Formats: sequence, structure tokens, C-alpha cells
Amino acid sequence: MDMEIEDTEDKKTLQEVTSRSSSGPPHDAIFLVLSRLPLFELLSMSLVCKSLKDALDDDILLWLNIFVDKPLNFRVSDHILMGITSKACGRLKSLALVDCLRITDAGLQAVIANNPLINKLYVPGCTSLTAEGIIRVVEMLDEHSHKPMRLKINGIYNINSEHLDTIHDLIQLNQTQQKQRKRMCHFYHNRHQYLLDFREENETNPDIDIDTCPKCSEVRMVFNCPDQKCRRKSEENLLSVCRGCQYCIPRCEECGRCVTNSEEQDDAEAACNDILCMECWLHLPKCNFCNKPYCKLHVQQKHCLPESSGFLCEVCYSNFIQ
Repeated sequence: MDMEIEDTEDKKTLQEVTSRSSSGPPHDAIFLVLSRLPLFELLSMSLVCKSLKDALDDDILLWLNIFVDKPLNFRVSDHILMGITSKACGRLKSLALVDCLRITDAGLQAVIANNPLINKLYVPGCTSLTAEGIIRVVEMLDEHSHKPMRLKINGIYNINSEHLDTIHDLIQLNQTQQKQRKRMCHFYHNRHQYLLDFREENETNPDIDIDTCPKCSEVRMVFNCPDQKCRRKSEENLLSVCRGCQYCIPRCEECGRCVTNSEEQDDAEAACNDILCMECWLHLPKCNFCNKPYCKLHVQQKHCLPESSGFLCEVCYSNFIQ
């Protein structure tokens, strides 16, 4: 009898707690957390309960700056992107689509048409976009916005110097600013730090991430060398020896410095076949068998050994363990 009374009381308590937790809007403190969540987690939070979903949908500030990367980049289509950006109610300020292969010119232009005040557009690696589509998008933004525009379009195919000149004119990047941009430091090892750059608030000058390589004259990302000797040379001459795209100037994956066959700047091989300078190679942990390190981009490929602080590279693990 006592057990039945206790069970009944427990059920009543559970129902009271459930009813209290399910009624009313979310606590205000939760919005301090939501504003710092990446898009994937923000969308996941909207599936928790209806009241939280409604609160997220009604808070426009959460959707003014949209950054799409892994794991959403392979799933987001034109239709899905329209649904996400519509939450900003036409007030979207910045949009980043990193390696979103399913986004097309038509889809991006539809988003821009509904959000004409964007002044920061990152679409690196969106291979379904075209150079002509990017120009059309920039034209649409230029018609409505007078703010400096920042673009990242590396990885979009068939962009030539004529396209680049047109984009320079549209984003109001004059000759003086182009020369200043060439003197800015764009380092090879920082080329994937889109999120860090996306969050910068103090950018007041127009910019674009691609340029004409002084070596091969192709339109690509052009990098400077962080080595002090090379930087002094580049300050004296913009056409310095080690300024160029990644195909013309081999660079260390860790520190971004140029590597040559000279005694001072010799290159070394990594387990992932990326290039490393000798200084970085000496400091990185290495495979127990082949004595090759992984660069920071591929360090997750290593196989840790039980009861050991060392690791095996992918090749050695396949040859000797499996």
C-alpha cells in the first residue's frame, strides 16, 4: 500500500515538473548561449521543443550573420539556404558558404535579392557557382549598398583577369587600395581561417581574397612569406621572389614560409605528403616507424598506439598493423 502511494506521489511530482518545464518561453539566460552557437547547433536547438523553436525564429539577431561549413555544407541546397536566410527577414549582413557544393547561381541570387544589404560574402569552394554568377551577385549588392564589400571566392572555376577587374570596380576597390592590399600579409597557413576572419568587426576597406599571381598571371589566392628576410624584400619590391600562388611558390603547411632547395630553407616531407620547412619538421611529433610528422590539417589521420605516447601514420598502420 505504501509503495502504491509513493508511486502515485512520484508520478504527480513528475507531471508537475514536466508541466512547469514545458510551459512558457525559454529562460532569458539561454539567449546568451544561443548567440555564440554555430549554425549546426543553432538549428539543432530549434528541434528541442516548440517554445524554443519559436523563440529562435523570432530573434532576428541570431540570423544576421550566417556561416555554413562542415557538416552542413554538403547538405545545404538552394531551397534549404532560402529557408535559413529568411529568418533574417531581409536584414542579413554577412553570409559565408564554405565548400557548399549544392549552391547554384540561381539560389545565391535569390538569397541576395531578398537580402540586399549584405556587405560580407564568402563562397570559397562553392564549385557550382560561376564567375558570371558572382559578378551578377556583386552587381545586385552594389545597387543597394554603399558600404565596402568583402568577398571570398577562391575555388570558383574559370575566373580570369577580366572578371577580377569587373569585381574590383563593383566593390569600389580603387588602384590605391589594390596596391595597399598587395602589401598586406596574406599567409598560406592561414588560408582556411574563414571563421576567424568572418567574425572581424573592424574591417572598413573593400577586399577580395584572389589576385593575379605575379609569376603565372593566373587569378588565384596570392600569398606573402612570413619569413622576415622575405618580408623585407617584398617591402622594397612588390614583385619579390617568394610572392605568388601555391602552385608557383612551394610553402610550409605549418608556418607558411616559402621553401627552396637552399641550405637555409630546405623542405621536408610529411606523412600526409604536404610540404614542411625543416624547422617545423624538427618540432612536430613523428610516426614511430617512418619518422614522418603530420601537418596540422591532417593530424587527425594518425593512429594512436595503446600504452604508448607515440603514433603511426596511415601508411605504416596499414602495412604493419592491419
